Amino acid sequence: MVDIKILENRSEIGAGTRGSGLGIDAIKTAALKRGSKFFRGVKRKKIKTENSLLYSEVANPYAKYIDGILRIYQKVSAELINTFKKEDCFPIILSGDHSSAGGTIAGIKMAFPEKRLGVVWIDAHADIHSPYTTPSGNVHGMPVCASLGLDNLDKRINAVKPETEKLWDDLKKIGGICPKILPEDLIYIGVRSAEEPEEFLIDKYKIKDIWMKDVTSRGTQSVVEETLNTLKNCDNIYISFDVDSMDPAYSSGTGTAVPFGLSVGQAIDLLRRLLESEKVCCFEITEVNPTLDSRNLTAENAFIILESAAEVIKGRINAKKEGFTAV
Repeated sequence: MVDIKILENRSEIGAGTRGSGLGIDAIKTAALKRGSKFFRGVKRKKIKTENSLLYSEVANPYAKYIDGILRIYQKVSAELINTFKKEDCFPIILSGDHSSAGGTIAGIKMAFPEKRLGVVWIDAHADIHSPYTTPSGNVHGMPVCASLGLDNLDKRINAVKPETEKLWDDLKKIGGICPKILPEDLIYIGVRSAEEPEEFLIDKYKIKDIWMKDVTSRGTQSVVEETLNTLKNCDNIYISFDVDSMDPAYSSGTGTAVPFGLSVGQAIDLLRRLLESEKVCCFEITEVNPTLDSRNLTAENAFIILESAAEVIKGRINAKKEGFTAV
C-alpha cells in the first residue's frame, strides 16, 4: 500500500433512524474544530448514495430499500476493487449506516478472491439477522448474515415476498462469491444487544464473541492477541467499527445506543493494536448520527479515533516504504 484513501459513503437507507448520512460531515466539522488538517492530506472519494429512496414507499417491509442497498453494495465493492488494484491504497471507509459494510466485505473478497478474509466486528449489535428473522426490516441489522450467505430459516418469523427473496439472494451472491467469509473467521467485540435468532446463529456456528466484560477485565492487549490468534489462518482482515460499540456517554449521537460499552480510550487502544497487524487491509467507521447529538460529541470522538487509527496505518505504510515491516 502506498497511501491512505478515504471512501465517503453517506448511505443511510439501511437504518431505522434518519440522520447517519450526515455523520461524515459531522466528523469533518469535528476535525475543523480541532484545527486538524487531516482531510486535506488524504485522497478522498465520495460514493453516490441511494438516499432519495427514503422519499418513496417501502416495497420490501422485511428488508427496507434492499434494492437500493444492493446498488450501494455494487458501488462500494467496485470502488474498493479500484482502490486496492489500481491505486494500491489502504481504504478507510466512513459510512452512514452499517448496512453497507456488507458491500465493503464483498469488495475486499472480490479484489482478493483467492485470499481468506477475516472480519472483526466491533459493535453493540450482532447484525446477523436476515429478512426472515428481522423484527424491524432495517437492513443495517443484516450485513453479517449476508456476508456469511445465511438465511437462518430455523428461526424464521416473517413471510417474505418473492421479490425480497430474490434481492436478498442477489445481495448474498454479489460478485459471484458466496459466502464471502466463514463463521470461524468472524469475531465480535463488544456485542451486548442481540436477539434470539442472532444468538442462535452465534451458538450454532460457534462464532467468537468477546463480551464487553472481557474487554474490561482482561484488557485490550489480551483481546487483540486472542483476536489475531483466532484469525491466524486468514490472509486479510477487515475491521468494522460501529460507534455504538462505545458507551452512550461517548456516543449518544448514534441511532441504537446501548449502555456499558467501550470508552474512547479503550476503543483507541483496541484499534491501534489491531491495526498494527499487516493483515489488516481495510478499516471502517460507521453510524455517527449528529441529529441525535446537539454537542456533536460522538463525531468528535469518532474523529479522535479515526486520526489515531490513521496514524498507525500511515506508520505501517512508511515502514514498508523504508524497507521495514511493522511488528
